Amino acid sequence: MTAIVEVRDLAREYRMGDERVPALRGVTFTVHQPEYVAIVGPSGCGKSTLLNLLGVIDRPTSGTVSIAGERVDQLDDARATEFRLRRIGFVFQRFYLLQALSARENVELPLAEAGMSTRERRARALELLEYVGLGRRERHRPSQLSGGEQQRVAIARALANRPALLLADEPTGELDARTGAEMIALFERLNRDGTTIVVVTHDEDLARAAKRVIHMRDGTIVDDVRVDPADRRVEPVGLAPEPHER
Repeated sequence: MTAIVEVRDLAREYRMGDERVPALRGVTFTVHQPEYVAIVGPSGCGKSTLLNLLGVIDRPTSGTVSIAGERVDQLDDARATEFRLRRIGFVFQRFYLLQALSARENVELPLAEAGMSTRERRARALELLEYVGLGRRERHRPSQLSGGEQQRVAIARALANRPALLLADEPTGELDARTGAEMIALFERLNRDGTTIVVVTHDEDLARAAKRVIHMRDGTIVDDVRVDPADRRVEPVGLAPEPHER
């Protein structure tokens, strides 16, 4: 299997006055294509910090992050922006759709930024909206769509440039139980179709749908298990090494 994510001895500290507060401490793991990984743990355990580092939104204090074979932990701002555009898809708890644009136009945005022609990006956007079940809603603006439909548009937008990795931060957090279940089914379909997914969630149902669950606490990985979907057997992947003494 091809390694899509390789994280080695990752640490992130933040300054609060004269104090240095650790958010991540010596995190190490690998995600292969096409794994579906849920990262879970209590608030403040480092999940969102880790996702920001995987998404090249933040830089680590130490350690390395490689995505699709490229070291990304020290990219400058311009190269990081280009990498995010072409190699990573993001789905957030809030949908972040532009209200003045239609569903199709929202999906077209990253395609336009990548330099795709008008005809090609329109065809790609329509293809993706069909994929997420919104082919007949392409002219609707976000205010005319339900929460679940808006999240589907956001997922279509995240897939626009055929990213190597899809990152999702609490993607069911704004949805009711029924719509959340539909979203979980969509993520499972995406993974079956070959998309590598890493999702941060408090949603137990979403975590159970993943094929691998990483548990975090106090900035470290405390458990890492693969789940056999046939009978829900849990197989340990192996704990990350103990973080270095600081």
